[in-house]
Amino acid sequence: MTLQERISQEIKAAMLAKAADRLSTLRLLKSAMGYSQIEKKTESLSDADVVGIVQKEVKKRRDSAEQFEKGGRAELAAKENAEIAVLESFLPKALSAEELDALVRAAIQELGATGKKDMGPVIKAVQAKAAGRADGKTISSLVGKLLP
Repeated sequence: MTLQERISQEIKAAMLAKAADRLSTLRLLKSAMGYSQIEKKTESLSDADVVGIVQKEVKKRRDSAEQFEKGGRAELAAKENAEIAVLESFLPKALSAEELDALVRAAIQELGATGKKDMGPVIKAVQAKAAGRADGKTISSLVGKLLP
């Protein structure tokens, strides 16, 4: 079962369970996937495309939750965090700090990176190997620490 099919099944299950919050989050995700399909002029999306869309939606929600907390709107921040929890159930298991560190070190050695000017290619290589299992901001900061 593809990730796209799984999301459709989850929408049906949320409808039957009358889980309104979960249902609205899943519908927003399905809508984002529909826009991506139209943009790419395709009938269905690959799992990698769906993971990318989910990551983008999670990032939007994190940014919103942060802004709501700064603005003193705890109830809206809590709603965004609940949506993040639903969306993250569709993401692959994240890399541990040790695994990510090993991946970054391997990419630095593989590319022969020597300094900060080589950060871009290293980050790109790590993101390709991590395949959506690590946050770009985390990768960037780790590469910055490890390169002289």
